[in-house]
Amino acid sequence: MLVLGDSLSAEYGLERNTGWVRLLDERLKKSYPDVKVVNASLSGETTAGGKARLPALLKRYVPSVVIIELGGNDGLRGFPVKTIQANLSDMIDSIKKEKGNVLLLGMEIPPNYGSSYTRDFSNVYRTVSKKDKVTLVPFFLKNVADKAELFQADRIHPTVQAQPVLLDNVWPYLKPLLN
Repeated sequence: MLVLGDSLSAEYGLERNTGWVRLLDERLKKSYPDVKVVNASLSGETTAGGKARLPALLKRYVPSVVIIELGGNDGLRGFPVKTIQANLSDMIDSIKKEKGNVLLLGMEIPPNYGSSYTRDFSNVYRTVSKKDKVTLVPFFLKNVADKAELFQADRIHPTVQAQPVLLDNVWPYLKPLLN
C-alpha cells in the first residue's frame, strides 16, 4: 500500500511515527499482516509533484492500493481547478494501468478563497471519483476541521490527538479495497 500525500500525511509538526499513516500501518498489522504501508508523502506536495513522482513509486513498490491525499496545497495556492482535476485523473490512470486500486481523500479549503472557487475545489474530488470510478473519502478532515483544539498553532496541520480521527475517516472506505 502506498500513501501519496502532503504534510497532512507526512506528520508535519508531529513527533515521528505518530501520524495517521503510522496508525494505519499498526491497524493493518492486526488483520492484514502481509500488507506493508509505504508513506511517500511530502510536506508542501501538490498534485503536479505527486504526478511527477508517481511513476517511480509505482515501479519501485508495485502497490495494490494507493491512497491519494493531495490537492490541499494546490487549493491553498489558488491553482486552477481544472489542473488539479487533470493531475488527479492522470495519477489514477497511472495506478489503474498497473492494476492498483485507488482511494482518493477529499479536501476542502477555507471560504476566504471566494464561494465560487471554494465550491469548485470541493467538487473536484467528487467529479474525479465518479469519472474515474474510484472510492472517495468525502472529506478527510471530517470531525477535525471544525475543532480548533485538534490543530497545531498554524490552524492548518492537525495535532497528534487528531490522527486517530483521520484514520477513522479513512478506514471504512479503505477496508473494502483490502479484500
